[in-house]
Amino acid sequence: MKLKTIITSILCLIAAASCNDRKSDLPVQGTIDENGLYTATFTASRNYLLIPSYYKRGTNKLDIQVNGTSIFEAIPVMTVAKDKVDYFVPIEIASYKGKTVSISITGVDPASLILSQARQSDCIGFDREEFYRPQYHFSPEFGWNNDPNGLFYDNGVWHLGYQYNPYSVMWDNMSWGHATSTDLVHWENHPVIIRPDALGNAYSGSAVIDKNNTAGFGENAIVALYTSAGEQGQQQSVAYSLDGGYTYTKYEGNPVISSTPEMMTQRDPKVQWIDDKWVMAISFDKYVRFYGSQNLLDWEFLSSICANDFGLPDWGTWECPDLLKFDYNGETKWVVTINADQTGPNGVRTTLYFIGQWTGREFIADPLPYPLLLDYGVDQYAGVTYGNTGDRHVQLAWLTSSPWPGSETPATKYFTGGMALPHDIFLKDGGEHLILASVPAKEIYEARQPAKELGLREAGTLEAMLDNNSGSYQIELTFVPKSDENFGFKLSNSKGETVSYTFDQSNGEILTDRSKCGLQDAFPKSAHCPVVAKLIKRDAYKVELFIDRMSSEMFVNDGDCVMTNCLFPTEYLNTLEVFGDVELISSRIFEF
Repeated sequence: MKLKTIITSILCLIAAASCNDRKSDLPVQGTIDENGLYTATFTASRNYLLIPSYYKRGTNKLDIQVNGTSIFEAIPVMTVAKDKVDYFVPIEIASYKGKTVSISITGVDPASLILSQARQSDCIGFDREEFYRPQYHFSPEFGWNNDPNGLFYDNGVWHLGYQYNPYSVMWDNMSWGHATSTDLVHWENHPVIIRPDALGNAYSGSAVIDKNNTAGFGENAIVALYTSAGEQGQQQSVAYSLDGGYTYTKYEGNPVISSTPEMMTQRDPKVQWIDDKWVMAISFDKYVRFYGSQNLLDWEFLSSICANDFGLPDWGTWECPDLLKFDYNGETKWVVTINADQTGPNGVRTTLYFIGQWTGREFIADPLPYPLLLDYGVDQYAGVTYGNTGDRHVQLAWLTSSPWPGSETPATKYFTGGMALPHDIFLKDGGEHLILASVPAKEIYEARQPAKELGLREAGTLEAMLDNNSGSYQIELTFVPKSDENFGFKLSNSKGETVSYTFDQSNGEILTDRSKCGLQDAFPKSAHCPVVAKLIKRDAYKVELFIDRMSSEMFVNDGDCVMTNCLFPTEYLNTLEVFGDVELISSRIFEF
């Protein structure tokens, strides 16, 4: 076991032990009036204020005042427990110690458990090490998260902003959470960097390092562009950081791109410096619109592309676009990636891409058989790339775990969502045409422990891949088919829960069947089963499958195909069965 892992485990045990001792917790004495308004006033003396909640989207409005001044620019909503407590919402109050804190919450039931269970505590109020908590993926310590935002790399540190609700495991109160990593595997959580304000929620966007001080905030200022989503529609705003991305100040002239009656839902700005100007790719309905600027504040419309240009099916709204430059065999090529909300080829959201040229004002796509998919799975979305990485393109996407809209109980207890593996993306020959390939970032391989040989050379079953299975590992299998029949493998546990991966050579498909793998209610009801991907015919198939408790990410032949799908077995999968008329030239497993 690596030293860093040992130290982390020891610290977690110490924290868990101290958090099991609630003797130092202080009850918060509050009242509820005839209108359902809960109020309480106390002197902050612990790290957290814990408010009892349950699994339902919030309607109770929360305000917190410190020495008579609200800490919020816009009042958030939450859900206050009535007759049961599913979890406690941890609100950080360590910075207010010694000050008078007053809280008020609207719409509270007169018999609510908040009267007896609200308290101050030095602990977060729950066990961080829950059953489905990923071990080598990012997940928020608490709350809901979705799209990655404001990704940039600087001085050896990977900065991750993300759509975040600090007050519930359900969607709402969209803010930018913040985490950092030096290896793209181990993440440190930081305070929220952008919160809702009078212009609305802080939706997705990007961040750049303004090396030449074009915006006037300062040399090397980190400048974030994000969507303010409020009553006036979706508008583009700016915030800047002078401390390397740990705290942000909002630009007083926001919004920098206002909504119009025709453009009420333009969102998710992705910005970079191209040649002689800043270029923004932004989504609107089934369009990607491009803008140019010299200073990040004043923007000129350049051009657009839309679904009708490619004869694409109606796969919902386009979101989270990206414009990327590649060198392919000495030729410059450009790629636009977009994320199609709602219904994709497997019944849920999906990521599409287009290959072509950028003229400086417009994108001209090559004549390829669109739609082209970057990931055929049903549980990744909103992928965008890091800034300030030179010619390397590192993409991060939201791991869209339960609950989906309409669901009230998540499979994960204290957090919802996370991030898929960071990917290195590049262009490669896909046989019939050029494709955008995606493989795990090189840092993921560096984080693995040494390989353990599984010893399989043909079809067969290995009852226990690992003696002490923590649910987080990577399997590498290289198949050489000896006939045209189907082949593949299955993972299972002692409860009979199974996920299967089938290579259908006749139909040119890879099928992931998770219909017998654990908590079926955790999957979006519109998702197809099996999940189907395109199989590019090769003489051999190298399969890299990354399992991290609730996630399954399969990479075939160095980016030919990627499938990201969540799994919710009630016992970690540890039995491997290989089937079909195949030879295995490698069978290994890696732990993290």
